[in-house]
Amino acid sequence: NSTSTLHTRSLGTSLSCHPPQLLQAHTTPTGNPSSGPSPANANPPGIPSKNPKEVIQNSKEVLNLLQEKNPTFQPVLVIIQTGDDNLMQEVNQNLAEEAGLNISHICLPPDSSEDEIIDEILKINEDNRVHGLALQVSEDLFSNKILNALKPEKDVDGVTDINLGKLVRGDAHECFVSPVARAVIELLGKSGVSLDGKKVLVIGAHGSLEAALQCLFQRKGSMTMISQWKTPQLQSKLQEADIVVLGSPKPEEIPLSWIQPGTTVLNCFHDFLSGKLRCSSPEVHVNGLIAEDDVGLLAAALRIQNMVNSGRRWLREQQHRRWRLHCLKLQPLSPVPSDIEISRGQTPKAVDVLAKEIGLLADEIEIYGKSKAKVRLSLLERLRDQADGKYVLVAGITPTPLGEGKSTVTIGLVQALTAHLHVNSFACLRQPSQGPTFGVKGGAAGGGYAQVIPMEEFNLHLTGDIHAITAANNLLAAAIDTRILHENTQTDKALYNRLVPSVNGVREFSEIQLARLKKLGINKTDPGTLTEEEVSKFARLNIDPSTITWQRVLDTNDRFLRKITIGQASTEKGYSRQVGGAVFPEVALFGLLNAIKEGLGRARTPGSSHSSHRGLGVTGALTVLMKDAIKPNLMQTLEGTPVFVHAGPFANIAHGNSSVLADKIALKLVGEEGFVVTEAGFGADIGMEKFFNIKCRASGLVPNVVVLVATVRALKMHGGGPSVTAGVPLKKEYTEENIQLVADGCCNLQKQIQIAQLFGVPVVVALNVFKTDTRAEIDLVCELAKRAGAFDAVPCYHWSVGGKGSVDLARAVRDAANKGSHFQFLYDVQLPIVQKIRTIAQAVYGAKDIELSPEAQSKIDRYTQQGFGNLPICMAKTHLSLSHQPEKKGVPRDFILPISDVRASIGAGFIYPLVGTMSTMPGLPTRPCFYDIDLDTETEQVKGLF
Repeated sequence: NSTSTLHTRSLGTSLSCHPPQLLQAHTTPTGNPSSGPSPANANPPGIPSKNPKEVIQNSKEVLNLLQEKNPTFQPVLVIIQTGDDNLMQEVNQNLAEEAGLNISHICLPPDSSEDEIIDEILKINEDNRVHGLALQVSEDLFSNKILNALKPEKDVDGVTDINLGKLVRGDAHECFVSPVARAVIELLGKSGVSLDGKKVLVIGAHGSLEAALQCLFQRKGSMTMISQWKTPQLQSKLQEADIVVLGSPKPEEIPLSWIQPGTTVLNCFHDFLSGKLRCSSPEVHVNGLIAEDDVGLLAAALRIQNMVNSGRRWLREQQHRRWRLHCLKLQPLSPVPSDIEISRGQTPKAVDVLAKEIGLLADEIEIYGKSKAKVRLSLLERLRDQADGKYVLVAGITPTPLGEGKSTVTIGLVQALTAHLHVNSFACLRQPSQGPTFGVKGGAAGGGYAQVIPMEEFNLHLTGDIHAITAANNLLAAAIDTRILHENTQTDKALYNRLVPSVNGVREFSEIQLARLKKLGINKTDPGTLTEEEVSKFARLNIDPSTITWQRVLDTNDRFLRKITIGQASTEKGYSRQVGGAVFPEVALFGLLNAIKEGLGRARTPGSSHSSHRGLGVTGALTVLMKDAIKPNLMQTLEGTPVFVHAGPFANIAHGNSSVLADKIALKLVGEEGFVVTEAGFGADIGMEKFFNIKCRASGLVPNVVVLVATVRALKMHGGGPSVTAGVPLKKEYTEENIQLVADGCCNLQKQIQIAQLFGVPVVVALNVFKTDTRAEIDLVCELAKRAGAFDAVPCYHWSVGGKGSVDLARAVRDAANKGSHFQFLYDVQLPIVQKIRTIAQAVYGAKDIELSPEAQSKIDRYTQQGFGNLPICMAKTHLSLSHQPEKKGVPRDFILPISDVRASIGAGFIYPLVGTMSTMPGLPTRPCFYDIDLDTETEQVKGLF
């Protein structure tokens, strides 16, 4: 095969012509390595080269400069070879070490098939640790299929069709050029041989080496002839040639006398069959001069140079750049169809295509179907030196029960930024729970022409995260009650023997049990050496059932879980107790596996001053159940811009924000000039306050802008309009112009702006426009918002037309981000729990004071005694009013905020007080959404979602 001959020989020459000791002497380069002319070739063809030692030293210094800015960067060259060639392996290793590169040889059997070689190539192609790939295989194994299996960006020998095509087209600065061909040209130039007008004969070269030599010689003004050894006219061609390049061994029947005196001859091949090295210097017969450098040594050095520049190009691609994103076109209809019709009317991009567009590597995603994928946490390590983008929070005024469109604004804003202003942007949303989806609110994918698609996949199951969290939560609940039962019914000795059994005559503590012993101050590892007192201390958690706050959960609004009795079966030996339902927010705050494990491990088992999940032995199992749930889910908007969907805590009974991990990854991916837009649930008094005081504390991230969503509908309600009830038609006050109601209701908007200003972050008001809103109402809201201190106030029309309808909002957000943020927390976490609760009640809600129930005070005293007094506060309060009374609209004043109970979510890292009669388990309405949800069994399409 002609191609195989070329590639094997060019590689062999590059790597094996000289022993490594020739490269040990260091020569100071005359050029500045940081100012190399191109990423692919620091010395393009036509520019006189340094000697080989200088090329290696120059490459070493370039690599050092790259590593100063990227300390973890270490380029790796992989050579796939068939058979064992120890000499070449040693040479490769020493050359790479001289320049500071890592090298790895993959040695395949000599009889390896084409498919086996390609399989190895494909594996290396997808390994982002490898920046160069070369082949060193016998001639009969080469084929175009093998050569073109290499990724062009890793093809440091320039053998792929793409690299050759760019060279032929004149784009040598964008590709890798054969190091052997470059060495031939540069050595001829260095030896003083003029190429302009000369006749060059290339004999016995094939494929890419032949093409590269021919192209480079022609660029130098030479007339190039290509010949094989068995060509009948070979003697006459040799007699015409001024320069002869030998690409393969000369047959014995060809006499040297055919080469005319004064002809410059260069050999550039390696005889694999004999194992002999046949690289010689260019021999200039005129005056008997012999050049000191040769093709093999310089080619080896130039390949190292290609490797370094491959790494430099890879680093540059990891840095911030504007995404080459193919945005999807919208064709809005009027009237606007249902959300699910709009979603199904758009065909999403394949998620692997989207991932590549935003800079994710193939091994950094796990694909779930066609349109969603999980992103692996290794991405954070790869991008850890990348500057973060701008961080934008979407919050809202106190909403009506219908919601005011924060998710829709979030999606509309990123569609505007990326699809219309061509700015990198990411939306980070919570995953909807089945409770709202099947209850009153419906889905949470946005709405109209500002949605995450596919809408039904977003709203139903997604990748199973919530199910995993539910399983982990309930496993811990089961572990607590099981441990109480066994401790109540067994002696210390029996309990200890079952906890630390003898297996095949060997008795030993598990890793998690050893951690518990250490925490208890028992420095023993042999189960047989514990004293009776230590056995009792180890075996008994002594959980007080009356103090357990960990609840069982379902991803459904099941009101009967608010209080149930467990343990009534006769098999439970009289142990029963009342329990309730709750939320599980750990995964939203903690992202990394070890962080989740640590968060769960430090969560003390309720009712005990010294035990934890580790005491129950369940920490590792909980982590295993959530190992995939901690990875953010990648989806896209209707216009093909990226979205992370991760975690789903409510904002009234939890902290109401998507995961820290999703935000951190997105901030790296968008780059320094990009934007990450995330949403906080309900009004700014709840979701935004918790985002700042809890989530930003946990993440260390600093927000740049708050987008405060308002609607004329909600403002009219706060201005004294009639009640708004889900499922009931709106009264005429909401469908007809009423300037006075809007003006009166803007007090709530003004208060929410002031709340955001407490944290020192610029506020942009996004007025989510409905079709019944009038121009006078819209203008009034925007004017009053600016008077209240908003940086800007902008009407938005994304629901009806997509991102185009929020371009003004996107520009306002960009301008506000440039203004700068002076972010600060509302309170110091070291303050007493009561003082932190009072600060939120007075500064945020506008309460006169707080009132603690005896139970709440008792819990506060207990948590403080246990060392949890320095945790932030997560208030569980109605979202329908600034106060604790849902019917109190506008801006209630001079009220006393009742705290009926105080609970702890130690794993997530906060204390959550219950305000008034707030329930942590919502219920289903009389007519839930599930009445309308069904499946078309023929098409398998979901019907009835909205």
